[in-house]
Amino acid sequence: MSSTSHERDYQLRYREDRPSQFLAGTSIEVIDDFSPAETPRFAVFDFDGTLSLVREGWPEVMCPMMIAALRETGTSESDEELSRIAMDFIMELNGKQTIYQMIRLGEEITKRGGTPEEPAVYKHRYHELLMQRIESRRESLRRGEANPADMLVPGSLELLAELQQRGTSLYLASGTDEQYVREEADLLGLTPFFGDHIYGAQDDYKNFSKQMVIERILRENEVEGSRLIGFGDGYVEIDNIKTAGGTPIAVASDESNRSGKPDEWKRKRLLGVGADVVIPDFGEHRALCRFLWKED
Repeated sequence: MSSTSHERDYQLRYREDRPSQFLAGTSIEVIDDFSPAETPRFAVFDFDGTLSLVREGWPEVMCPMMIAALRETGTSESDEELSRIAMDFIMELNGKQTIYQMIRLGEEITKRGGTPEEPAVYKHRYHELLMQRIESRRESLRRGEANPADMLVPGSLELLAELQQRGTSLYLASGTDEQYVREEADLLGLTPFFGDHIYGAQDDYKNFSKQMVIERILRENEVEGSRLIGFGDGYVEIDNIKTAGGTPIAVASDESNRSGKPDEWKRKRLLGVGADVVIPDFGEHRALCRFLWKED
């Protein structure tokens, strides 16, 4: 998969306080009186935070690693200042391939008079630290000691099954390295829903983006963007689906608590790039599908 198309960095494009209403008796928030123009034929899902919770807590690994790298420049900034700076650009680039966060780290090191490593070195360092945090989760899934549903956003399997039953073709596109996405999709029982349509970050990062996946779906199937829905908790996939003329559905998931309530920071951020619908998880998948298929 190659293209010259790459995702834009986060920019506020829509008001975060647009009027909205909830579907009767649900927590499904519909923005600006949105109504689907056509019923979906294709659905694109982000992975981490949208379906999988295996990597929950990853910013708590990435941020300290970046603070340590910035500290090596000899900067006089406090750890609190460096934490704020790092978290700002970590979340600004969230949803893109991990390498982009590491490229930005290198730029910040250079600004402070340091000589950065190659971005891939930082990415490898981060991944080693992240694996220390999550390997026990992965191993418990491998051994059958953990219930995959406990490491998924609530309602994920049920929604995927319903979409599949309705004839929707499902695609998975992640900023995490593809080999790990495929491994973790297997462990969570997601592979049967997506088959070969699982895409993730590549070593040659310029030859992959979520936007490329979307463009390929529309091109190869000769369909308009209006037949596409997208689910994500990061700005990239919401922005890309909106730009393609599809229906972007913000999954404002509470990853650490699985509370069924929307994460307000995610909600506002995703409204700012054009989400048409906001949900806290997939617990009300039947009502959501009835709305998308205009059955109510």
